[in-house]
Amino acid sequence: MKAAVLQFPGSNCDQDALAALRDGLGIEAGYRWHKETTLGDFDLVVVPGGFSYGDYLRCGAIARFSPIMKAVVAFAERGGKVLGICNGFQILCEAGLLPGALIVNDCLEYRCLTPHLRVEEAGPLFNPASLGPLLRLPIGHGEGNYRIAPEGLAELKANGQVLFRYADAAGRVTEAANPNGSIDNIAGIRNRAGNVFGMMPHPDRAFAAYHPSQDGLAVFRSLLELPAPAHA
Repeated sequence: MKAAVLQFPGSNCDQDALAALRDGLGIEAGYRWHKETTLGDFDLVVVPGGFSYGDYLRCGAIARFSPIMKAVVAFAERGGKVLGICNGFQILCEAGLLPGALIVNDCLEYRCLTPHLRVEEAGPLFNPASLGPLLRLPIGHGEGNYRIAPEGLAELKANGQVLFRYADAAGRVTEAANPNGSIDNIAGIRNRAGNVFGMMPHPDRAFAAYHPSQDGLAVFRSLLELPAPAHA
């Protein structure tokens, strides 16, 4: 099992993602620089958070044209698994690998907190049975307001493409629980084929004992189809 973590100028969560994969899960992982034109032999590509290219123009708009992204698109089209976290989610939307767009938070503020997420039925990898009904994962973004046209939203719902929704501690999806104004409280989605995933919350910041939670490990395990650790 091997994972690639992309690096762009301005990435600041690439080391977090690598640590989650290596230290949290114990799998082989390595970096791929944005100027590379091939990915190598990997089972998962992680597009990490940060401020790729300084977030000029729009978040992810420049990174989408990096040489490595041609390889990522080809990898995804062959059925390879791709996970975009925060800025990585924005990049995947800009690249057309996921529908919709991320815009400025409706509060016009950078939000840094650890919300609850209701896990939705989104196929064999992401569902309440594999992850539990509720997770807590940190967010840190100024442009995490997910938007999509009404017909696109209807398609996401019909195809079970919504991964998580922002919720309160009881799992209720409410306006008060929404930290950024995302339509329908959406915190993460997948593509229709079920191999490309994007989410604003950070599983890479929720795997160690000193983190707000260790729920990120369950997210990575489900994505990689790894068994949960045995409990004594």
